[in-house]
Amino acid sequence: MTQRAAIWRGIALRLLDGFCCQGGAGKGYSDAGFEVTGVDKDPQPRYPLAFHQADAIEFIREFGAGFAFIHTSPPCQHDTDCQRIQGNTHPDLIDPTRDALNATGRPWAMENVRGAAAKLRNPVMLCGTMFGLKTYRHRYIETGGGFTLTQPPHPEHTVPQAKMGRPVPPGHYGQYVGNFSGVQQARDILGVPWMNRDGIRECIPPAYTQFIGHAAHAHLRTRLGVAA
Repeated sequence: MTQRAAIWRGIALRLLDGFCCQGGAGKGYSDAGFEVTGVDKDPQPRYPLAFHQADAIEFIREFGAGFAFIHTSPPCQHDTDCQRIQGNTHPDLIDPTRDALNATGRPWAMENVRGAAAKLRNPVMLCGTMFGLKTYRHRYIETGGGFTLTQPPHPEHTVPQAKMGRPVPPGHYGQYVGNFSGVQQARDILGVPWMNRDGIRECIPPAYTQFIGHAAHAHLRTRLGVAA
């Protein structure tokens, strides 16, 4: 094995999943071949991979440079429709997270919801229809550290969508947010069988980050000069 290939097998497969919650993002990166470590300020007993309980931004600042790639999902409640309707307030961590990511010198992706898209820089939008999922869960991905992501084609939304948080009528796609019913249905559709309702209503489906992960692998191979 060449020295570069050894580096690829060692360092380049390590990925940090910041603000990991119950692990939708981490599972997708794991499926793409990364060795994933999640970090979150709250205990996450359902997280299916290696986990550290810590403040994500502080962890990134201290340890982020030791990972080949970093994914973050800063809390989205500040920018979600349902939280604004309820009049709840939450911290906006997008700018502090970006600053911490850039300080590592590593390639990264930062994910958030539609309400935060205007604060993200040149985001790529991912939708369930791009990956054969029966949902329109849009997530917006900003990238940095030299890593870029190509916007996939977005199929037309031809299937009607259930109202936010409501049971899913036959022939409709579900939104699975808020205090929704149909947890098992959501698990099956989003590909998150280990999650409970709290994790499902905020998660990014693993299919999305598996797509990002394959692009990250290609970027890292190019950076290290390692053949596929």
